Amino acid sequence: MAKVIIIGPGHPLRGGLATFNQRLAKEFIDCGHDCSIYSFSLQYPSFLFPGTTQYSSEPAPENLIIKSAINSVNPFNWIKIGNLLKKTKPDLIIVRFWLPFMGPALGTILRRVNKNRHTKIICIADNVIPHEKRFGDKPFTKYFLKSCDAFITMSEKVMSDLRLFQPTKPALLVSHPLYDNFGAILSKVEARKHLGLPENEKIILFFGFIRKYKGLDLLFEAMSILRNIEATASRIKLLVAGEFYEDEKPFNEQIEKLGIKDQLILKTDFIPDSEVKFYLCAADAVIQPYRNATQSGVTPLAYHFEKPMVVTNVGGLPSLVPDKKVGLVVEPNPQAIADGIMQFYQLGESYFIPHLRNEKQKYSWANMVATISQLANDIQK
Repeated sequence: MAKVIIIGPGHPLRGGLATFNQRLAKEFIDCGHDCSIYSFSLQYPSFLFPGTTQYSSEPAPENLIIKSAINSVNPFNWIKIGNLLKKTKPDLIIVRFWLPFMGPALGTILRRVNKNRHTKIICIADNVIPHEKRFGDKPFTKYFLKSCDAFITMSEKVMSDLRLFQPTKPALLVSHPLYDNFGAILSKVEARKHLGLPENEKIILFFGFIRKYKGLDLLFEAMSILRNIEATASRIKLLVAGEFYEDEKPFNEQIEKLGIKDQLILKTDFIPDSEVKFYLCAADAVIQPYRNATQSGVTPLAYHFEKPMVVTNVGGLPSLVPDKKVGLVVEPNPQAIADGIMQFYQLGESYFIPHLRNEKQKYSWANMVATISQLANDIQK
Protein backbone atom coordinates (compact mmCIF):
# COMPACT_ATOMS: atom_id res chain seq x y z
CA MET A 1 0.00 0.00 0.00
CA ALA A 2 1.34 3.40 -0.99
CA LYS A 3 0.59 6.77 0.58
CA VAL A 4 -0.69 8.96 -2.30
CA ILE A 5 -1.57 12.66 -2.23
CA ILE A 6 -3.33 14.40 -5.10
CA ILE A 7 -2.66 18.15 -5.33
CA GLY A 8 -5.44 19.96 -7.16
CA PRO A 9 -9.01 21.21 -6.83
CA GLY A 10 -11.44 19.24 -4.67
CA HIS A 11 -14.75 19.85 -2.92
CA PRO A 12 -16.06 22.44 -2.09
CA LEU A 13 -14.43 23.76 -5.28
CA ARG A 14 -16.47 22.81 -8.30
CA GLY A 15 -15.82 21.86 -11.91
CA GLY A 16 -14.24 19.13 -13.99
CA LEU A 17 -10.83 19.15 -12.30
CA ALA A 18 -12.37 18.59 -8.87
CA THR A 19 -14.61 15.84 -10.24
CA PHE A 20 -11.60 14.14 -11.86
CA ASN A 21 -9.43 14.36 -8.74
CA GLN A 22 -12.14 12.94 -6.52
CA ARG A 23 -12.84 10.04 -8.87
CA LEU A 24 -9.11 9.32 -9.19
CA ALA A 25 -8.69 9.34 -5.39
CA LYS A 26 -11.56 6.87 -5.08
CA GLU A 27 -9.87 4.55 -7.58
CA PHE A 28 -6.58 4.66 -5.66
CA ILE A 29 -8.46 3.85 -2.44
CA ASP A 30 -10.33 1.01 -4.15
CA CYS A 31 -6.94 -0.35 -5.23
CA GLY A 32 -5.84 -0.48 -1.57
CA HIS A 33 -3.82 2.75 -1.30
CA ASP A 34 -4.03 5.54 1.27
CA CYS A 35 -5.07 8.52 -0.82
CA SER A 36 -6.15 12.08 0.03
CA ILE A 37 -6.50 15.40 -1.80
CA TYR A 38 -4.76 18.69 -0.99
CA SER A 39 -6.99 21.34 -2.51
CA PHE A 40 -7.05 25.14 -2.38
CA SER A 41 -8.19 27.47 0.37
CA LEU A 42 -7.91 30.13 -2.35
CA GLN A 43 -7.78 28.82 -5.91
CA TYR A 44 -8.16 31.98 -7.99
CA PRO A 45 -8.31 35.66 -7.13
CA SER A 46 -11.75 36.89 -8.19
CA PHE A 47 -10.34 38.86 -11.15
CA LEU A 48 -9.06 35.60 -12.70
CA PHE A 49 -12.29 33.67 -12.22
CA PRO A 50 -14.88 34.41 -14.94
CA GLY A 51 -17.81 32.46 -13.48
CA THR A 52 -20.30 33.31 -10.76
CA THR A 53 -18.78 31.24 -7.96
CA GLN A 54 -15.90 28.83 -7.48
CA TYR A 55 -17.82 26.74 -4.96
CA SER A 56 -20.22 23.83 -5.23
CA SER A 57 -23.50 23.62 -3.37
CA GLU A 58 -23.44 19.83 -3.67
CA PRO A 59 -22.59 17.65 -0.64
CA ALA A 60 -18.99 16.54 -0.17
CA PRO A 61 -18.07 13.13 -1.63
CA GLU A 62 -18.20 10.36 0.93
CA ASN A 63 -15.13 8.58 2.29
CA LEU A 64 -12.60 11.05 0.87
CA ILE A 65 -10.17 13.24 2.83
CA ILE A 66 -9.99 16.65 1.11
CA LYS A 67 -7.91 19.37 2.77
CA SER A 68 -8.50 22.95 1.60
CA ALA A 69 -4.96 24.08 2.32
CA ILE A 70 -3.21 25.82 -0.59
CA ASN A 71 -3.41 29.58 -1.16
CA SER A 72 -2.43 30.22 -4.77
CA VAL A 73 -1.21 33.79 -4.16
CA ASN A 74 0.51 33.57 -0.74
CA PRO A 75 4.22 32.56 -0.91
CA PHE A 76 4.36 32.01 2.87
CA ASN A 77 1.57 29.44 2.47
CA TRP A 78 3.49 27.70 -0.33
CA ILE A 79 6.52 27.25 1.92
CA LYS A 80 4.35 26.09 4.84
CA ILE A 81 2.49 23.48 2.75
CA GLY A 82 5.70 22.39 1.05
CA ASN A 83 7.39 21.79 4.40
CA LEU A 84 4.34 19.95 5.72
CA LEU A 85 4.25 17.59 2.75
CA LYS A 86 8.01 17.13 2.92
CA LYS A 87 7.66 15.91 6.52
CA THR A 88 4.57 13.81 5.73
CA LYS A 89 6.72 11.93 3.14
CA PRO A 90 4.00 10.51 0.88
CA ASP A 91 5.28 7.86 -1.51
CA LEU A 92 3.66 9.61 -4.44
CA ILE A 93 2.28 13.07 -5.17
CA ILE A 94 0.06 13.48 -8.22
CA VAL A 95 -0.24 17.14 -9.11
CA ARG A 96 -2.64 18.67 -11.64
CA PHE A 97 -1.38 21.40 -13.96
CA TRP A 98 -3.83 23.28 -16.14
CA LEU A 99 -2.86 26.96 -15.95
CA PRO A 100 0.53 28.74 -15.80
CA PHE A 101 -0.82 31.00 -13.03
CA MET A 102 -0.54 27.96 -10.71
CA GLY A 103 3.13 27.44 -11.58
CA PRO A 104 4.74 29.55 -8.83
CA ALA A 105 2.58 28.11 -6.03
CA LEU A 106 2.78 24.47 -7.07
CA GLY A 107 6.40 24.68 -8.18
CA THR A 108 7.46 26.15 -4.83
CA ILE A 109 5.53 23.54 -2.83
CA LEU A 110 7.05 20.69 -4.84
CA ARG A 111 10.58 22.03 -4.52
CA ARG A 112 10.21 21.80 -0.73
CA VAL A 113 8.82 18.28 -1.01
CA ASN A 114 11.71 17.16 -3.21
CA LYS A 115 14.11 17.83 -0.35
CA ASN A 116 12.92 14.68 1.44
CA ARG A 117 14.47 12.56 -1.37
CA HIS A 118 11.63 10.09 -1.05
CA THR A 119 8.41 11.40 -2.58
CA LYS A 120 7.92 10.76 -6.29
CA ILE A 121 6.10 13.57 -8.10
CA ILE A 122 3.98 12.93 -11.18
CA CYS A 123 2.16 15.73 -12.96
CA ILE A 124 -1.09 15.16 -14.83
CA ALA A 125 -0.86 17.94 -17.41
CA ASP A 126 -4.23 19.05 -18.74
CA ASN A 127 -2.63 21.94 -20.63
CA VAL A 128 0.96 23.05 -20.97
CA ILE A 129 0.41 25.91 -23.40
CA PRO A 130 -2.82 27.62 -22.29
CA HIS A 131 -5.83 28.39 -24.50
CA GLU A 132 -5.74 32.07 -23.50
CA LYS A 133 -2.28 33.60 -23.25
CA ARG A 134 -1.23 35.88 -20.37
CA PHE A 135 1.92 37.60 -19.19
CA GLY A 136 4.29 35.19 -17.43
CA ASP A 137 2.95 31.98 -18.99
CA LYS A 138 6.30 30.65 -20.17
CA PRO A 139 8.45 31.27 -17.04
CA PHE A 140 5.66 30.10 -14.71
CA THR A 141 5.23 26.87 -16.70
CA LYS A 142 9.00 26.22 -16.83
CA TYR A 143 9.31 26.79 -13.09
CA PHE A 144 6.56 24.30 -12.34
CA LEU A 145 7.57 21.55 -14.77
CA LYS A 146 11.14 21.46 -13.44
CA SER A 147 9.80 20.43 -10.02
CA CYS A 148 8.17 17.22 -11.33
CA ASP A 149 9.76 13.80 -11.88
CA ALA A 150 7.43 12.54 -14.62
CA PHE A 151 4.28 13.39 -16.53
CA ILE A 152 0.94 12.04 -17.68
CA THR A 153 -0.84 13.67 -20.59
CA MET A 154 -4.24 12.80 -22.00
CA SER A 155 -3.72 13.98 -25.57
CA GLU A 156 -0.94 13.95 -28.14
CA LYS A 157 -1.17 17.75 -28.41
CA VAL A 158 -0.35 18.24 -24.71
CA MET A 159 2.45 15.68 -25.00
CA SER A 160 4.03 17.59 -27.89
CA ASP A 161 3.65 20.87 -25.96
CA LEU A 162 5.23 19.25 -22.89
CA ARG A 163 8.23 18.11 -24.93
CA LEU A 164 8.98 21.72 -25.88
CA PHE A 165 9.67 22.34 -22.17
CA GLN A 166 10.73 18.90 -20.90
CA PRO A 167 12.23 16.84 -23.73
CA THR A 168 13.71 14.01 -21.64
CA LYS A 169 11.80 13.39 -18.39
CA PRO A 170 9.56 10.26 -18.39
CA ALA A 171 6.06 10.85 -19.74
CA LEU A 172 3.17 8.61 -20.77
CA LEU A 173 0.03 9.28 -22.77
CA VAL A 174 -3.18 7.77 -21.39
CA SER A 175 -6.80 8.31 -22.40
CA HIS A 176 -8.98 10.53 -20.20
CA PRO A 177 -11.11 8.07 -18.18
CA LEU A 178 -14.89 8.15 -18.36
CA TYR A 179 -16.78 10.22 -15.84
CA ASP A 180 -18.79 7.31 -14.48
CA ASN A 181 -19.76 9.08 -11.26
CA PHE A 182 -22.71 11.06 -12.61
CA GLY A 183 -25.14 8.18 -12.45
CA ALA A 184 -26.61 5.60 -14.79
CA ILE A 185 -27.98 6.22 -18.27
CA LEU A 186 -31.58 7.45 -18.27
CA SER A 187 -34.12 7.14 -21.05
CA LYS A 188 -34.38 10.18 -23.30
CA VAL A 189 -38.06 10.52 -22.37
CA GLU A 190 -37.28 10.58 -18.63
CA ALA A 191 -34.42 13.07 -19.01
CA ARG A 192 -36.43 15.46 -21.17
CA LYS A 193 -39.40 15.29 -18.84
CA HIS A 194 -37.15 16.26 -15.92
CA LEU A 195 -35.75 19.25 -17.86
CA GLY A 196 -39.10 20.28 -19.31
CA LEU A 197 -37.97 19.67 -22.89
CA PRO A 198 -40.19 18.52 -25.78
CA GLU A 199 -40.22 14.75 -26.10
CA ASN A 200 -40.15 14.46 -29.91
CA GLU A 201 -37.87 17.32 -31.01
CA LYS A 202 -34.41 16.81 -32.50
CA ILE A 203 -32.08 18.19 -29.80
CA ILE A 204 -28.29 18.50 -29.95
CA LEU A 205 -26.22 19.52 -26.91
CA PHE A 206 -23.37 21.97 -26.36
CA PHE A 207 -22.21 21.26 -22.80
CA GLY A 208 -19.71 22.96 -20.49
CA PHE A 209 -18.23 26.36 -19.71
CA ILE A 210 -18.58 28.82 -22.59
CA ARG A 211 -15.24 30.22 -23.73
CA LYS A 212 -14.16 31.66 -27.07
CA TYR A 213 -11.98 28.68 -28.05
CA LYS A 214 -14.98 26.34 -27.75
CA GLY A 215 -16.57 27.87 -30.85
CA LEU A 216 -20.15 28.38 -29.72
CA ASP A 217 -20.37 31.29 -32.16
CA LEU A 218 -19.45 28.90 -35.00
CA LEU A 219 -22.23 26.61 -33.84
CA PHE A 220 -24.73 29.49 -33.84
CA GLU A 221 -23.74 30.20 -37.46
CA ALA A 222 -24.24 26.51 -38.24
CA MET A 223 -27.73 26.64 -36.70
CA SER A 224 -28.53 29.55 -39.01
CA ILE A 225 -27.40 27.47 -42.01
CA LEU A 226 -29.51 24.51 -40.87
CA ARG A 227 -32.52 26.78 -40.58
CA ASN A 228 -32.35 27.48 -44.31
CA ILE A 229 -31.60 23.97 -45.62
CA GLU A 230 -35.01 22.32 -45.40
CA ALA A 231 -38.09 22.26 -43.23
CA THR A 232 -37.03 19.19 -41.20
CA ALA A 233 -33.63 20.69 -40.42
CA SER A 234 -35.25 23.83 -39.05
CA ARG A 235 -36.77 21.71 -36.28
CA ILE A 236 -33.34 20.84 -34.87
CA LYS A 237 -32.89 22.55 -31.50
CA LEU A 238 -29.58 23.40 -29.84
CA LEU A 239 -29.47 22.97 -26.07
CA VAL A 240 -26.67 25.09 -24.58
CA ALA A 241 -25.94 23.92 -21.04
CA GLY A 242 -23.14 25.70 -19.22
CA GLU A 243 -22.03 28.96 -17.66
CA PHE A 244 -20.60 31.86 -19.64
CA TYR A 245 -16.89 32.35 -19.00
CA GLU A 246 -16.88 35.12 -21.62
CA ASP A 247 -18.89 38.31 -22.01
CA GLU A 248 -22.42 37.14 -22.78
CA LYS A 249 -23.38 40.23 -24.78
CA PRO A 250 -21.74 39.32 -28.15
CA PHE A 251 -23.45 35.92 -28.11
CA ASN A 252 -26.85 37.50 -27.45
CA GLU A 253 -26.28 40.00 -30.24
CA GLN A 254 -25.31 37.18 -32.60
CA ILE A 255 -28.48 35.24 -31.74
CA GLU A 256 -30.62 38.29 -32.57
CA LYS A 257 -28.71 39.02 -35.79
CA LEU A 258 -29.03 35.43 -37.04
CA GLY A 259 -32.67 35.11 -35.99
CA ILE A 260 -32.12 31.72 -34.35
CA LYS A 261 -33.64 32.38 -30.92
CA ASP A 262 -36.44 29.87 -31.48
CA GLN A 263 -33.86 27.16 -32.32
CA LEU A 264 -32.04 27.54 -28.99
CA ILE A 265 -32.68 26.26 -25.48
CA LEU A 266 -30.34 28.25 -23.24
CA LYS A 267 -29.50 26.87 -19.78
CA THR A 268 -26.53 29.13 -19.16
CA ASP A 269 -26.10 28.67 -15.44
CA PHE A 270 -23.60 26.34 -13.84
CA ILE A 271 -24.87 22.75 -14.14
CA PRO A 272 -24.49 20.95 -10.77
CA ASP A 273 -23.21 17.37 -10.79
CA SER A 274 -26.61 15.98 -9.84
CA GLU A 275 -28.13 17.45 -13.04
CA VAL A 276 -25.45 16.44 -15.54
CA LYS A 277 -27.02 13.08 -16.44
CA PHE A 278 -30.30 14.72 -17.44
CA TYR A 279 -28.64 17.01 -20.00
CA LEU A 280 -26.54 14.28 -21.56
CA CYS A 281 -29.37 11.77 -21.67
CA ALA A 282 -31.85 14.30 -23.11
CA ALA A 283 -29.70 14.94 -26.20
CA ASP A 284 -29.52 13.09 -29.49
CA ALA A 285 -25.84 14.02 -29.86
CA VAL A 286 -23.13 16.15 -28.23
CA ILE A 287 -21.55 18.91 -30.33
CA GLN A 288 -18.00 20.19 -29.73
CA PRO A 289 -17.35 22.94 -32.32
CA TYR A 290 -13.99 23.91 -30.81
CA ARG A 291 -11.51 26.23 -32.52
CA ASN A 292 -8.65 24.51 -30.69
CA ALA A 293 -8.48 21.78 -28.08
CA THR A 294 -6.14 19.60 -26.07
CA GLN A 295 -8.48 17.00 -24.65
CA SER A 296 -12.03 17.57 -23.47
CA GLY A 297 -13.80 16.46 -20.31
CA VAL A 298 -17.05 16.54 -22.32
CA THR A 299 -15.92 13.65 -24.52
CA PRO A 300 -15.67 11.13 -21.64
CA LEU A 301 -19.11 12.28 -20.48
CA ALA A 302 -20.55 11.58 -23.92
CA TYR A 303 -18.90 8.15 -23.93
CA HIS A 304 -20.29 7.27 -20.51
CA PHE A 305 -23.83 8.22 -21.49
CA GLU A 306 -23.37 6.64 -24.96
CA LYS A 307 -24.05 9.82 -26.89
CA PRO A 308 -22.63 10.24 -30.43
CA MET A 309 -20.47 13.31 -30.97
CA VAL A 310 -19.90 15.83 -33.72
CA VAL A 311 -16.45 17.34 -33.09
CA THR A 312 -14.12 19.61 -35.00
CA ASN A 313 -10.83 18.46 -36.44
CA VAL A 314 -8.61 20.21 -33.90
CA GLY A 315 -6.15 19.15 -31.19
CA GLY A 316 -6.83 15.81 -29.53
CA LEU A 317 -10.52 15.55 -30.48
CA PRO A 318 -10.20 13.44 -33.68
CA SER A 319 -8.14 10.76 -31.94
CA LEU A 320 -10.76 10.51 -29.18
CA VAL A 321 -13.74 10.38 -31.56
CA PRO A 322 -13.15 7.87 -34.40
CA ASP A 323 -14.92 9.31 -37.44
CA LYS A 324 -18.15 7.61 -38.56
CA LYS A 325 -17.90 5.24 -35.59
CA VAL A 326 -18.57 7.02 -32.31
CA GLY A 327 -19.27 10.31 -34.04
CA LEU A 328 -18.33 12.61 -36.88
CA VAL A 329 -15.22 14.76 -37.30
CA VAL A 330 -15.70 18.01 -39.25
CA GLU A 331 -13.67 21.10 -40.03
CA PRO A 332 -14.01 24.07 -37.63
CA ASN A 333 -16.25 26.25 -39.78
CA PRO A 334 -20.03 26.81 -39.72
CA GLN A 335 -20.82 25.05 -43.01
CA ALA A 336 -18.88 21.91 -42.08
CA ILE A 337 -20.48 21.83 -38.62
CA ALA A 338 -23.97 22.19 -40.16
CA ASP A 339 -23.19 19.42 -42.65
CA GLY A 340 -21.96 17.20 -39.80
CA ILE A 341 -25.18 17.71 -37.85
CA MET A 342 -27.23 16.84 -40.92
CA GLN A 343 -25.10 13.74 -41.58
CA PHE A 344 -25.60 12.64 -37.97
CA TYR A 345 -29.37 12.71 -38.38
CA GLN A 346 -29.16 10.96 -41.76
CA LEU A 347 -27.17 8.09 -40.21
CA GLY A 348 -29.31 8.05 -37.05
CA GLU A 349 -28.33 7.81 -33.40
CA SER A 350 -28.58 4.01 -33.33
CA TYR A 351 -25.86 3.72 -36.00
CA PHE A 352 -23.24 4.92 -33.51
CA ILE A 353 -24.29 3.07 -30.34
CA PRO A 354 -22.49 -0.29 -30.94
CA HIS A 355 -19.24 1.56 -31.72
CA LEU A 356 -19.63 3.75 -28.62
CA ARG A 357 -20.14 0.75 -26.37
CA ASN A 358 -17.08 -0.97 -27.80
CA GLU A 359 -14.80 2.09 -27.75
CA LYS A 360 -15.68 3.19 -24.21
CA GLN A 361 -14.05 0.06 -22.76
CA LYS A 362 -10.64 1.74 -23.26
CA TYR A 363 -11.40 4.57 -20.87
CA SER A 364 -11.20 3.06 -17.39
CA TRP A 365 -9.97 4.61 -14.14
CA ALA A 366 -8.15 1.35 -13.40
CA ASN A 367 -6.07 1.97 -16.52
CA MET A 368 -5.24 5.50 -15.34
CA VAL A 369 -4.09 4.22 -11.92
CA ALA A 370 -2.08 1.41 -13.54
CA THR A 371 -0.34 3.89 -15.87
CA ILE A 372 0.52 6.25 -13.00
CA SER A 373 1.84 3.30 -10.95
CA GLN A 374 3.93 2.10 -13.88
CA LEU A 375 5.44 5.56 -14.27
CA ALA A 376 6.11 5.85 -10.52
CA ASN A 377 7.97 2.54 -10.54
CA ASP A 378 10.33 3.91 -13.20
CA ILE A 379 11.29 6.98 -11.14
CA GLN A 380 14.53 6.70 -9.23
CA LYS A 381 14.84 8.78 -6.05
